[in-house]
Amino acid sequence: MNEPIDVPPVRAAKSVYFIGIGGIGMSALARYFKGRGVRVSGYDKTESDLTRQLVSEGIAVHYSEDLSLIDKEAEIVVYTPAVPKEHAELLWYQQHNFPVLKRSDVLGSITAEAFNICVAGTHGKTTTSTMVAHILRNTGHGTNAFLGGISVNYNTNFWASFNDVYVVEADEYDRSFWKLSPDVAIITSMDPDHLDIYGDAKTMEDAFVTFGNKIKPGGLLIYKFGLKRAKEIRADRTWSYSLQNEAADVYGANIRIENGGYTFDVHLPDTTLYNVRLNIGGMHNVENAIAAIAAVHSLDEPGDRISNAVASFKGVRRRFEYIIPPAAQEPGAYVQPVLIDDYAHHPEELKALLKSARSLFPGRIITVIFQPHLFSRTKDLFHGFASSLSVADRILLLPIYPARELPIEGVSSALILNEIDREDKQLLSKEELMMWAENHSKELNKEFGEVIITAGAGDIDLLVSRLKEIFEKA
Repeated sequence: MNEPIDVPPVRAAKSVYFIGIGGIGMSALARYFKGRGVRVSGYDKTESDLTRQLVSEGIAVHYSEDLSLIDKEAEIVVYTPAVPKEHAELLWYQQHNFPVLKRSDVLGSITAEAFNICVAGTHGKTTTSTMVAHILRNTGHGTNAFLGGISVNYNTNFWASFNDVYVVEADEYDRSFWKLSPDVAIITSMDPDHLDIYGDAKTMEDAFVTFGNKIKPGGLLIYKFGLKRAKEIRADRTWSYSLQNEAADVYGANIRIENGGYTFDVHLPDTTLYNVRLNIGGMHNVENAIAAIAAVHSLDEPGDRISNAVASFKGVRRRFEYIIPPAAQEPGAYVQPVLIDDYAHHPEELKALLKSARSLFPGRIITVIFQPHLFSRTKDLFHGFASSLSVADRILLLPIYPARELPIEGVSSALILNEIDREDKQLLSKEELMMWAENHSKELNKEFGEVIITAGAGDIDLLVSRLKEIFEKA
């Protein structure tokens, strides 16, 4: 169990103010409090679809650092580490002795006494946690869900339940996941990332080991087969999982690609689920589904209910999301392009994304439009980005999205571009990308079809609707 933190009784708060309310994790917390009848308001730097949704749900949001607009009677103030320390509103609350808490502290406090399924990993955690929550919701087991993405089934990143069970995406950034108390922990991966926080890969891996060792007595660790340092995690029960390695405790078999999705069997420690259907793309999502199925199976949910729930899962926004989906084609007819949008921002995520597209759409030309996220990540991993992007036939790079960072001398998207082992590669501004799309839409390969993928964790998603319009006209 976590050490108790010295905070007000979070579940009893009557008014909560959020600094950075538009973040995916922050907005889930805002929705939690709003659903409990709490007065909720907040600030964010820019208006977005998510903040507009929050406003439509009765949450007041403003977009300028304006002390006249803040809640000066808030019982709790929540902020994200992405907010600068010199932020005017944050400083005011701190100077006036308000209880100012990190998002991770609040989430840890809310879930401390509940039964928690916590999903961690440098990639795969959002889809896996959303799958677990969706399955539990559909089997009738019931769960509260704090997710790191928008569920397509429910168009939200949070929902409440009668049952005091929580599915939580366990965020490794800033060691936030140390505040959680898992009964079941899933670790999908621990590839190097956030080295601006951790400094080196070993220190980051240490953080995952610490997270795993927070599993409660009698709890279960579910980890990807072959995960480095998994043996250092002292859980009372452990299951390994794999896409199809029979040496794992849980694994898939007889995987068939059908109609843009997959049908497969899942071998569990004490039974087998046959002909499970997953109706979203990406072989990596089959592996995510296997981990999610294992977690729900550990709660003794019936296999038929689990399989039915998986079949109804529609995915997560920006995780192998079909913007222009594949369509049935008459022989000899024009093959329309497929447009996929994905949040991939790490080399391993990009590799999985592009290899999945290759397997789902063999013979088609694959174009990836990638926006690197963070100067520090680009500096640390540009060799890996170049290798992964080379899986595509054509690579278009946008400038780095800085997020919370200032530029680093000598670090730009050109670092990646120069390492890519493909002739067809370009570095474009957003305006130049739109010009490329207009021109390319006139010369699409209409015999074999093309797959165009937008990827990145910055603001590339704001370009997707325009790209869709351009390519649908083609």
